Amino acid sequence: MKIITSVRKMQAWADQRRSEGRCIALVPTMGALHAGHDALVRTALSSADDVVVSIFVNPTQFGPQEDFNAYPRYLDEDVEILGKLSSRLTVFAPGVGEMYPADIEADRISVDVGDMSRYLCGKFRQGHFEGVATVVLKLFHACRPHVAVFGLKDAQQFVILSRLVRDMLLDVRMVGVPTVRAADGLAFSSRNACLSPGQRKAAVVVSQAVHGAEEAIKEGEQRSEALVEIMRSILRREDDARVQYADVVDADTLQPIKEILPGQHVLAAVAVYFGGTRLIDSVFTQAPADQGIEKHDEES
Repeated sequence: MKIITSVRKMQAWADQRRSEGRCIALVPTMGALHAGHDALVRTALSSADDVVVSIFVNPTQFGPQEDFNAYPRYLDEDVEILGKLSSRLTVFAPGVGEMYPADIEADRISVDVGDMSRYLCGKFRQGHFEGVATVVLKLFHACRPHVAVFGLKDAQQFVILSRLVRDMLLDVRMVGVPTVRAADGLAFSSRNACLSPGQRKAAVVVSQAVHGAEEAIKEGEQRSEALVEIMRSILRREDDARVQYADVVDADTLQPIKEILPGQHVLAAVAVYFGGTRLIDSVFTQAPADQGIEKHDEES
């Protein structure tokens, strides 16, 4: 398996593959690979001739009080995991100086994602999605992919990056892979390793909360306030769960909604702390298309 650390060498490799008519898929990661990443890589392998897995812990998406220095870094182990998956994988593992040659503290150009960063995680992580969008745009230019594969667990990220591709006229096909979960429902995440055994057991309420909202939406609940209370009531089952947010937003614009319209695509999402570990989870779902008619019939 090939490991590339230079942007110029990555571009040269990708240009050569493209000249041969080969399709390239990119799976951007920050390493500390787990079963969720495995699903992303397998999806990419089914979508392209060659797959690039980038491993880069991006400093510009971490806030001053966040865990950049403590974020797990297991490059050797990650490469070993990927080597067992397929011989069609190439690892792009640049240093910070390669991705930010002018220094991350310099006055640099970045991507403004506008109002889409004002809600959900963006409300509490100022500059986070600007950093994500900027580094992904850099990865696209470095790796030259035809296809980019992301996990839908990071739902707000996927919606914002899909808009980035659309609005910047990028010739990249976005593929979202459903959240991969443990047997008890907890979404796989690199941060799960930071949970104590007790916190890990309690954390199952995070997935239960978003699925509780999903079930209520499918049963016809339209009031965002009621859905938020469903999620919060489930999270209150665990004293260790400290809720940062629980919300329901439009799945395309990420705008908060007061009442779900018939057939509307929505996103129910939460962020919860267990000790110092922040977990997120979410579900995309669609309201019944005929719920308004049913409601009218009941009132009649």
